Amino acid sequence: MYTSTWFRIFGLVFAGAVISTATARAGDLFAAGAKPQKLAGDFKFTEGPASDEQGNVFFTDQPNDRIMKWSVEGKLTTYKQPCGRANGLCFDRAGNLWACADEKNELWKIRADGTPQVILKDFDGKLMNGPNDLWIDPSGGVWFTDPYYKRDYWKRGPSELPQQVYYLMAGTRVAAVVVSDLKQPNGIIGTPDGKTLYIADIGAGKTYKYTIVKGGYLEGKTLFCEQGSDGMTIDDQGNVYLTGKGVSVYNPAGKKIEQIDISEPWTANVCFGGKERRTLFITASTSLYSLEMQVKGVGSQ
Repeated sequence: MYTSTWFRIFGLVFAGAVISTATARAGDLFAAGAKPQKLAGDFKFTEGPASDEQGNVFFTDQPNDRIMKWSVEGKLTTYKQPCGRANGLCFDRAGNLWACADEKNELWKIRADGTPQVILKDFDGKLMNGPNDLWIDPSGGVWFTDPYYKRDYWKRGPSELPQQVYYLMAGTRVAAVVVSDLKQPNGIIGTPDGKTLYIADIGAGKTYKYTIVKGGYLEGKTLFCEQGSDGMTIDDQGNVYLTGKGVSVYNPAGKKIEQIDISEPWTANVCFGGKERRTLFITASTSLYSLEMQVKGVGSQ
């Protein structure tokens, strides 16, 4: 999500970037002595980090309409500008970078050579609210959220569709509504076996857990935790990472086990990257941070 509202609501800047442990299991997640490190700053609002097969991390500077790349060698470059005001990003197994292109409320697939392809531009002839975050399952199916955040650069009328979650089957261009009962769905992530999906209802301050049924259906909606989230990721222990005021880590049972505080007004999103997927990358307001981990990322990040 990108909206200046969060700067007004969550204007508090923490005194420092520190890790606080919510259980006695100190050190289970983080590398010894690790603390969040600011890698780069001076962006307008960072979002949508995603890691490619090599561990390079791509993220968006959404108001400046550009996708940035942080390489495994620690070099920052501009990958694509303009980029359709991309927000959430995710790589598929073929190396294509999928983007929630917020400028015209579209879903893009960006090929390895940087060429964009518009996959979705509407739903049943109606303009989508603004695809925000997405996750690609092992079969290549795309799950994405479509909340409504009014942009000052839009040249459109009011919202034409409810705030919903969609599924796009691999190789198709026709999406289906899979969740329609949330207030404002935003962050989304699934398990690497493709069996479980987590969706954050940031408007209601809750995150739900679903069972994925073959063919793009969901069943067994259960409350995972009493916290919403902007972006999400998951590690190889099944822990789920939620963002907002820093990064909150929940175990698979929905119990909060760690809190990572970041010295920025808002923490938008998070992913694992680096050569061994043991670095947590955090997009927070105007900056990009990293944190060395003992656990590693899995699946589409």
